[in-house]
Order: sequence, then structure tokens, then C-alpha cells
Amino acid sequence: MNKTHLKKQLANLSLSMFRKDFFGIYHGSLSAKTETGRFIINTKEAIFDALDEKSLIELYFKKDYRWKQASIDADIHHSIYSNISEAKFICFTMPQFTTAYSLTHNIITPMDYFGYEELGSIEIYSPKQFEDWYDRAQSEITLYFQTQKTNIIVIRGYGVYAYSRDLHEMAKKLAILEKSCRLLMLNDTSSATFEFD
Repeated sequence: MNKTHLKKQLANLSLSMFRKDFFGIYHGSLSAKTETGRFIINTKEAIFDALDEKSLIELYFKKDYRWKQASIDADIHHSIYSNISEAKFICFTMPQFTTAYSLTHNIITPMDYFGYEELGSIEIYSPKQFEDWYDRAQSEITLYFQTQKTNIIVIRGYGVYAYSRDLHEMAKKLAILEKSCRLLMLNDTSSATFEFD
């Protein structure tokens, strides 16, 4: 496996997703499994519109000093890679329309063709309370993927985790999801009735 090429792919996707507002300056995570027991992930200090060699770190599944430099999401990525063999790439994003839609709905049912064909209905997962979410996240997200037989989880008020064997397929599904949620929100707005004094 050419790790330099893999890092370049992650950097290109990161820039694209940053421009689409899926990542914030220091918010989000993107990783790739490099071999059994290892994966590359962004560091805590990564700026997603300028991801480079220094912004990515390779971690062993067995924790060492490098884990202190890694994204706060590294434990979640590790849990997914450890338990789901199909996971080759993982990302955590906070796309604004999907996240906003998750605040007031329980299910995303796309009304557009591509969303309907590619995604179908997606249940929105409730983290219940945020106070201890990071303590529970790695086990709950992994368990959800395993029990629901899906590779996307939309978490109310938090964002979206996705994994795939193919980097571009994962990005495509996230883009379709965001577009579908935007259309659903526009439809909700246009069908609302307004009263003027």
C-alpha cells in the first residue's frame, strides 16, 4: 500500500468536504486503515482545508504516545476498525443541513430521486444527553453499525459517522445525504404557512 498516495487522497477529500462545510477548522475526523492493526487519522491540530503529511498520523491499534496527538475521535475510529472488517475508510462530519434536520426529526426519508435510490430512510440516533457522550460514543456507534447493518449513522445534534471500503463512495453518500436534507428543509419551509400582521 502506498501510504503517500493514501494521504494525498485523504487531503484532497478533506479539502473538498471543508469547502462544502462538512468539516470545521478543527472539527471532524477522517481516517484510512493502512493494514491490520494500523490506521491513519488526522491530528488534533489538523486544519481540514490544508491537510498535509504533518496533519495526519499513523496509529497502531495498541495505544502509544502518538495517540496523544491524534484526533479526539481516534477511539471511535479504532473501535469501528476493530469490529467491522468492511471498514477501510471512516469519517465524522457535521454537515449543517443534515445536523439541523436531525434536531427536529426522527427519520430522514429523502424525497429526491438520488436520496431515495442511494439511501432510503435513515433513522436518526439520539445520544440522549451530551454530558457523557464521548464516554459512550465508541461503543454505541460501533454497536449501531453492527446491529442496524448500515454504514451511516446520523446522530441528533452531533453529526454523521460513515465508513466504507471505497473513499469516493463514502463521500458520494454523505453528499447525497446532505443534499437530501437540504431539500427536505427547503420543502418544510415552503410548505409552512406564515401569518403577517
